Amino acid sequence: MSAEPLNLLVVDDSTAIRKILMRVLSQTGLPLGKVLEAGDGREALKLIESNDIALILSDINMPNMDGLELLRALRASEKWHDVPVVLITTEGAQEKVEEAVALGAASYVRKPFSADLLRDKLAALLTK
Repeated sequence: MSAEPLNLLVVDDSTAIRKILMRVLSQTGLPLGKVLEAGDGREALKLIESNDIALILSDINMPNMDGLELLRALRASEKWHDVPVVLITTEGAQEKVEEAVALGAASYVRKPFSADLLRDKLAALLTK
């Protein structure tokens, strides 16, 4: 795995969940650079424009622009088409997860999740 610090973007409308994710990320042992936060997909797109982001962790269900809409926007963009997106969901509906995968999500994690699970999913993506 690259030892170069990687900038990540955490997108969730819940401040508490973003804080938990950031704490879990700090426990993964992955080489993290900046870990930025956004409250929805629109905010995320603004941050992506001005930062070099290696990976995005995004909730699916959010107001304004949800995780699937964010994923569609990224995949439609020449510049951000290849940024890996891991969707985090409490979504029981398998259709949402299947739609996310069809749209090009790199992976998904169901809440609640452990630091180990998140680390393993991210390490697998970041070493590709």
